Amino acid sequence: MTLIYSFPPIADPQAEILILGSMPGQASLDANRYYAHPQNAFWRIMGELLGFDPAVASYAEKTHALKSARIALWDVLQSCRRKGSLDSGIEHDSQCVNDFRLFFTQYKQIHQVFFNGAKAEACFRRDVLSKHIPGLQQIRLTRLPSTSPAHATLSFVQKRDQWQELLGSKLVLRRCSNSVLSA
Repeated sequence: MTLIYSFPPIADPQAEILILGSMPGQASLDANRYYAHPQNAFWRIMGELLGFDPAVASYAEKTHALKSARIALWDVLQSCRRKGSLDSGIEHDSQCVNDFRLFFTQYKQIHQVFFNGAKAEACFRRDVLSKHIPGLQQIRLTRLPSTSPAHATLSFVQKRDQWQELLGSKLVLRRCSNSVLSA
């Protein structure tokens, strides 16, 4: 098995929220884009939360919508060996995490991390929290259900509703405070 690598983060200097996956699947690696598998629910959910149509929006428009909402997107793992696209296929001994010390130094306004699934959360808690990164203790950590089509125990509607409940309230609060500030 060859070593595979994740993508650079999608982030704006004003980012307040970070959504973390584990490692891009093969369809995403082939397309060089986050969540490129057509059955992955990530862009459909984000489209509903942020008000864009993922079926017609370009990848640049989708990532612009994230940045405009002050959402950063990245993966916990920088590299690993994996058979297939499933998180369960990742070889534990090959995992190398991204440089979160540098990331949180560059994006100091991030106060909430949402994990897109259990593997992202487990890797972060095991391999990043142990590094004692300054300020990380003040960041709230929340797991969301995986948007992967392999996570079939929940329907799209159930996933969307949980993302809306946990992430959507942060976006609504921000929109309200931004409109008050601009009034």
